[in-house]
Amino acid sequence: MNIQWYPGHMTKTRRMIEADIKFVDAVAEITDARCPEASRNPILDELIKDKPRVMILNKCDYADEKTTVSWKNHYENKGAAVLICDCRSGKGVSYFVPLLKKKLSHIIEKRSAKGMKGMILRVMVVGIPNVGKSSFINRMANSRKVKVADKPGVTRGKQWVTIDREIELLDTPGILWHKFDDPEVAMKLAFTGAVKDEVMDSVELAFEFIAFLEENYPGALKERYSVGTESVSARILEAIAVNRKMLASGGVPDTERAAIALLDEFRAGKLGRISLEQP
Repeated sequence: MNIQWYPGHMTKTRRMIEADIKFVDAVAEITDARCPEASRNPILDELIKDKPRVMILNKCDYADEKTTVSWKNHYENKGAAVLICDCRSGKGVSYFVPLLKKKLSHIIEKRSAKGMKGMILRVMVVGIPNVGKSSFINRMANSRKVKVADKPGVTRGKQWVTIDREIELLDTPGILWHKFDDPEVAMKLAFTGAVKDEVMDSVELAFEFIAFLEENYPGALKERYSVGTESVSARILEAIAVNRKMLASGGVPDTERAAIALLDEFRAGKLGRISLEQP
């Protein structure tokens, strides 16, 4: 599948990050716990450079728990500060501030020595579209100060949000990269909804997702849709359409509606805890 999406506002976002990075003390990089590596934008390393960083594996309630712990260990072994959380339920979010202060302890101590104790720590929140940046900020601020939607490309401008007397978060729009060199990465991001559905064939994407499930989580489809163990993705998708009474004229299974339903339910965690990649 040829999956590309790089609208004009992403160029603007890149310039915004480049301009604002010097004004923050650290970066909170939000990733999708179901595919932590695929959901990391390699451009961000170039933009963030040596700024202290906290990696946040969000949507952990949707991911395979053991796999998420393995990813945490993987990144910690590389020297990263890592937080596992689910911003929708609030699970794990309260550990962010202590983790951030530990990561920035050298900055805090340096400021205290200069008589600047209590100076606000400013943190830029970055990530690709639809990983939960706005949900994270709203959880931290205990409000709905930032627009949230389960689709990519919602946040278009930078917003400073004060979460307490010591920390401010800078929200930034999601940013993808110009070209997906690895088709596997593109596919995983398409599965999770990081790429707009309008730019791809939902049925073809569903075929790929079904093939992934059959290989890695063979019981998920049967448990959710009561379908058999057909080996052909097209037949499974047709069976899902029939099971859900998604029929076109003449009683023909509406595979497009079934494909959209399948992908939407995966993104909502209704197929169980599924991880798309291993460390």
